[in-house]
Amino acid sequence: MENLLRPLIVIGGSVVLTLLIGWTTDLLLRKADQRHHETPLWGLLRRGRIPYQLVLCAAFLRASYDEAQLLEQHRTAIGRALTLVLIGATAWLVIRIAAAIVETTYSRYARAHRDPARVRRVRTQVTLITRVVAAIVGVVAVASMLLTFPAMRAAGTSLLASAGLLGIVAGIAAQSTLSNLFAGLQIAFGDMVRLGDVVVVEGEWGTVDEITLTFLTVRTWDERRITMPVSYFTSKPFENWSRGGAQMTGTVFLHVDHAAPLPEMRERLRDILRGCPAWDGRFYDLTVTDSTPSTMEVRALVTAKDPDDLWTVRVTVREQLIHWLTESHPYALPRVNTADAVLPPTHPHAHTDGMAPRATRGRIHEPPRSTDRG
Repeated sequence: MENLLRPLIVIGGSVVLTLLIGWTTDLLLRKADQRHHETPLWGLLRRGRIPYQLVLCAAFLRASYDEAQLLEQHRTAIGRALTLVLIGATAWLVIRIAAAIVETTYSRYARAHRDPARVRRVRTQVTLITRVVAAIVGVVAVASMLLTFPAMRAAGTSLLASAGLLGIVAGIAAQSTLSNLFAGLQIAFGDMVRLGDVVVVEGEWGTVDEITLTFLTVRTWDERRITMPVSYFTSKPFENWSRGGAQMTGTVFLHVDHAAPLPEMRERLRDILRGCPAWDGRFYDLTVTDSTPSTMEVRALVTAKDPDDLWTVRVTVREQLIHWLTESHPYALPRVNTADAVLPPTHPHAHTDGMAPRATRGRIHEPPRSTDRG
């Protein structure tokens, strides 16, 4: 009977004590979160309740397992397994606590500063710092797990002796990975590109959606995701439309007939922009930028507070200008000239009776003449 009750008391007591302490801690964090609405720290710390309970349970079982006298022949293996669980859960808990602290610091900074560009820069740095901390804690946890095996401890001296050579070999083998790693740190603290920036890479327009230590994700306007190595942004030119402010100037090109009423088009452009909420009211203009034998090119300049509003203004101006020309000035639309060719007076086939010969593919066709039948 004692052999049955002892394991139940030890294991059951450890589980019950873990649940009791975990529930009490979570209750205290919930009350602290309700009292302190100005900081999200206590609410974020509640995300670590699962690794916290794993740490408690593994620690209680590891400390009391010898008293349970259960599976004596496998005591070493079970003890090592509990140690591995304890190390892994501790690393998980440390990562959650570090993420909560960093996220709380960012939230306070975001509330205190209203500059969107600066907030996005800090957000990028905070994200990468969290990933670096997670990577460091993970490496330390794995190393600690490996050192629990006697064979690994015995090989420690030889590993340390060859660490220099292994470091050189690993550096050469992982040159691309290391370059992306340092490029990620350069992006985070060099303020080259930030989360939420509007960029143009490889001819694609999109918003920076995610930045890690090795890759960067751009979400395009049609909701595709372009994943690129972060070293691309440190070695090749790219457009960052959010750098130095989000205000932008855009163009709308129209091809119209030479007889198009330009003053009326400028007035119509002004009326369209005044009725467009996306226009920021800074500037507008309409000028002739090019001319061909059949049409002339008209460029309308418009402004907006960000790229999304600029797109809205451009498509609105293009649509309403074309509609206005179609309804009010159809003669101003591009046309294909199918009129008879008018020859110069010095041409041998020119006529002065008011009817011009018709030229087709290099041949002159005489118009019919009336004859006097007496």
